[in-house]
Amino acid sequence: MTGSALIEERLAHLIRAVDDLSEVVARQDREIAVLTRRVQMLLEREAERESAGLDAPEANVPPPHW
Repeated sequence: MTGSALIEERLAHLIRAVDDLSEVVARQDREIAVLTRRVQMLLEREAERESAGLDAPEANVPPPHW
């Protein structure tokens, strides 16, 4: 294999790796955007609940015999 062919082969592998990584980053960006929206919604719900003065959820209230 000549030096030129070796360089071309390595370049092709690097291009493939960059394309694969680009797809991963794009997918992660979409997932982060979805998760960010979900966290924002949860924060807004909790802020609304706190401002409404609602009690803690049932799961956080000790049983009556305590």
